Amino acid sequence: MRRTLATRYAAAALIIGAAATGCTASATAGPPSGSTASPSAGNGRELSDAEQILVRRAEQELIKECMEGAGFEYWVGPLPTVDELRGGGYVLTDPDWAKRHGYGSRLQEKLQDTQRSDPNHAYANSLPREERVRYDKTLEGGPSSGMLTAELPGGGTVRTPADSCQADAKEQLYGDFGSWFQAEKTATNLNSLYVPALLGDERFTSAVDAWAACMRKAGHAYADPQEARAGLAVRTEGLSPEQAYATEVEVAVAEATCATRTPLAGTAHELEREYRQKEIDEQYGEDVAAYERMSLAALARAEEITGSTA
Repeated sequence: MRRTLATRYAAAALIIGAAATGCTASATAGPPSGSTASPSAGNGRELSDAEQILVRRAEQELIKECMEGAGFEYWVGPLPTVDELRGGGYVLTDPDWAKRHGYGSRLQEKLQDTQRSDPNHAYANSLPREERVRYDKTLEGGPSSGMLTAELPGGGTVRTPADSCQADAKEQLYGDFGSWFQAEKTATNLNSLYVPALLGDERFTSAVDAWAACMRKAGHAYADPQEARAGLAVRTEGLSPEQAYATEVEVAVAEATCATRTPLAGTAHELEREYRQKEIDEQYGEDVAAYERMSLAALARAEEITGSTA
């Protein structure tokens, strides 16, 4: 049985773009595993995973410098690896990644352990109340220090503090935090404009059906990738952690293999390129070009700050 249009919309939005995030999100979602960077509206490009990690490292070092200047201690925490940035999305498209990580459950557990053991949290919690308040305001800012507002392509706005160590780090990396905030929120939230049309495209629905047929032949009768993942809870109930993980890997590998053996992976990426480019060309080309240009400028500054390259 086919899912409702609303359900298909929510699922497909993940394969073809990042969902809108809150103003203080620390990471943005990317294309599904095995994909290339999103198409460019101009001569720029999006950063690779390794380049994004380098920029994050530089940002953390700038935050550390700023916090120490305000009299606080700050630790540059563990950064994600390239492998950890991959996976996810509507459908896995890298069988090798799936063999190593399944759907990424153990990577998520590792991330949660890292967050729980973050020395910055322990340090902040050890401060007297007034100093803890000052620590939070210095690090993250707040309404009293002014807010930046960015309009989203699909409607609505998001806000972020204009004055904080986090804002200062981005100002140094991107040159103009206010301009970067608007450009980044535009470039990473275009999917709501073209997903409905993409989902109505017979090329996409046919590709999903072909994927489902491939999965049935592999012994996994699921109508789509979301159903495959939802079915894991039932299939792994009562199993040991090792057995549950082995089942996760088995289904994930089948999903990724079928995505590459059928038109699904290629069709999804081509349709995203086609529909997204229309929106960029018609209205948001300048914002996307600014996003790419400022990202590359931040990469150059990150190389200077860290003394290394991606």
